[in-house]
Amino acid sequence: MIIEIALWFVFCSFSLGLLGVDFVLMRKASFKPWGLKMKNDYNPNVSIIVPTYNESDVVAFKLQNLSLLEHPKDLTQIVVIDGKSDDDTAEIVHAFAKSHPEMNVEVIIEGERKGKSAALNTALRHCNGDIVIVSDADCFWPSDILQKALPFFADPDVGAVSGPKALLNSESSRVAKGEGRYLDSMNLIKLGESKTGSTLLFEGGFSAYKKEVLDSFDPYHTGSDDCGTVISVIEKKSRAILVPEARFYTTFPNQWAEKLGMKTRRANQLVRLYWKYLVLLANQSIRSNSRTVVTNVLIYLFGPIFFVLFLAVTVMLFVEFPLLIASLLLFFVPRIGNFLAEASQGFLFLFFGLWTVALKRNFLVWKKPADRHLFTEDMLKRCGLV
Repeated sequence: MIIEIALWFVFCSFSLGLLGVDFVLMRKASFKPWGLKMKNDYNPNVSIIVPTYNESDVVAFKLQNLSLLEHPKDLTQIVVIDGKSDDDTAEIVHAFAKSHPEMNVEVIIEGERKGKSAALNTALRHCNGDIVIVSDADCFWPSDILQKALPFFADPDVGAVSGPKALLNSESSRVAKGEGRYLDSMNLIKLGESKTGSTLLFEGGFSAYKKEVLDSFDPYHTGSDDCGTVISVIEKKSRAILVPEARFYTTFPNQWAEKLGMKTRRANQLVRLYWKYLVLLANQSIRSNSRTVVTNVLIYLFGPIFFVLFLAVTVMLFVEFPLLIASLLLFFVPRIGNFLAEASQGFLFLFFGLWTVALKRNFLVWKKPADRHLFTEDMLKRCGLV
């Protein structure tokens, strides 16, 4: 009995406990001042890469959205890299480029689909901007997003900037609501990490890099074009930060089956990502931002294992002492319940991700998500995105 309780406490501490402590510390850090040398008039050349594959439902909206950017057109280059779509995505982009010559849109058609990171590396060779920005075709920016993000690049220590993801359909289903709560928590953690150094987690909807620190996307082949690229930024002792004002918008599937597929792919990438960080730590290749790296490795690489062990011991205790099942009432306490629900899901997805990596599964090329039909012109117009 004493051994079971001791193990329960240890496994809980190194999973939910460590995550909870990190959340509290990063929430506190998120209120700190930046301490950066920003310039509001910083106005560099930018290259925006938009990777596409069968995006005919949204790509016209995406290009309209980019046309509204409050950044000089002569300082903006748009590179659309298409992975041999078998719909009319490429035709839509070509037509837009022809009718909007002031937009400086370059279209590249891949000869073979090799995955998103490979496509981005092909596009990178065509970029002439001082700042290279990646945006998925289903992600939409407020017109002033560059005005809010670019001033941070004036600081010589900042090498990469990302923005928080917000959902246009956060109230459309329980699945979307849960994802919205998860994003709010993760954005807060990433902001705290950014204020204290760097965050390791970027979003493909808005990821911007100084070209001088960007040799390639995902150089270690983690499968994550956004987070995997941050590794090399941190290796070069540059900061990768989340700017809360640089918010972008997208949707999230309403069905659990679709969420399962997306989360499984992401978990696989994150396991590969943090394994690489562990190797780099062991080789002493990372000397800056080591506290955040170590904390993230413990939470996202080892935490899922401790969480599954915690669940196993919890079940054993429930069998011996059925009254302990009453502790599940914690899930009905609003703030605590939301944290436990989202944290539990996250650990289970990551544990499954460990298995997919062990089985040498990867997701470098994946099918188009099923949420594209959720985008409507009326929805985007109401939010001022087109």
